[in-house]
Amino acid sequence: MLYAIADYFSAQLSFLNAFTYLTARIMLAALTALLISICVGGKMIKLLRKLQMGQFVRDDGPKTHLKKAGTPTMGGVLIIFSVLVAMLFWADWRVVYSWLCVFALLSFGWVGWVDDYRKLVKKQSLGLRAKEKYGLLSLFALIIAVVLYAIAKTPAETELLVPYFKHLSWQMGWIFIPFVYIVLTGASNAVNLTDGLDGLAIMPVVLVAGGLLIFAYISGSPNYANYLNLPSIVGAGEAAVFCAAIAGAGLGFLWYNAHPAEVFMGDVGALSLGAALATVAVIVRQELIFAVMGGLFVAEALSVILQVGSYRLRGGKRIFKMAPLHHHFELCGWSETKVTIRFWIVTVLLVLIGLTSLKLR
Repeated sequence: MLYAIADYFSAQLSFLNAFTYLTARIMLAALTALLISICVGGKMIKLLRKLQMGQFVRDDGPKTHLKKAGTPTMGGVLIIFSVLVAMLFWADWRVVYSWLCVFALLSFGWVGWVDDYRKLVKKQSLGLRAKEKYGLLSLFALIIAVVLYAIAKTPAETELLVPYFKHLSWQMGWIFIPFVYIVLTGASNAVNLTDGLDGLAIMPVVLVAGGLLIFAYISGSPNYANYLNLPSIVGAGEAAVFCAAIAGAGLGFLWYNAHPAEVFMGDVGALSLGAALATVAVIVRQELIFAVMGGLFVAEALSVILQVGSYRLRGGKRIFKMAPLHHHFELCGWSETKVTIRFWIVTVLLVLIGLTSLKLR
């Protein structure tokens, strides 16, 4: 009888110990964030409507967007909340990367929240002044960059890896800090520029998070990292848990953000998610692959830069009918859903191309 009881409790403990494995925590983080996002989303939308947190639509954009005015925004708070709860349960807080990822999400999200709040209170498209906004983003990006540089234990953690080349890398040294600053601020603003159509930004975020999850999982496992010739980074596996939480929360948010959107993520969501993904990419030393997988975000940002540059240098001449890029295709006659889904397909292709770098060297 005693042996039977002992065997029973031993089996139960073995079951509970399974939840400590990284693979289990990755799956549970995604599931937790997904369920929270879906379950809480409806109530949050009602609260945002009650608080009259409706989207302000610029009158110089596509006229088809005017009907979106009043749709609740700041839905990025839902994503951040879902990720935080999932991380609270399933992250290993003894690893500094868990703290850094969450700090990136919260700090950039706070800047976006202040920006959104000012827009909604003043009922205009202007939020934080440019100097205020980029000053705060720069501050938080530099903090993350300096911390990552300070805690680097091996030269590989400050190298720039060139994908598809087996032994091609560049030891950046102190240049690592301004480089990381550019990656974080660039990614956060690129995702923010992409967030202009129903569901357009959130699905690519989910897909890129899934791609980075694989790199983080491999880098956190010495055997896999050595086999695939990737840098072995102690604790990088926790970034995989973070990516899983982002993917789960993003899918839950898409439930409400799909066309016709019931809620928009706002700057609070776009800035935080861009910085969060960039932080993971830096941790696992895959910034260039991040640029490939997030090529949609890069294209959207470049379209704005090229448009502004052309307008100023060529006497008012434009390259695109309207920037960012998704508006150009809208004005070319594509429907909103067609633009969104085709951009999703492009992102799937880019993520797959990025993942081929694991073997094509």
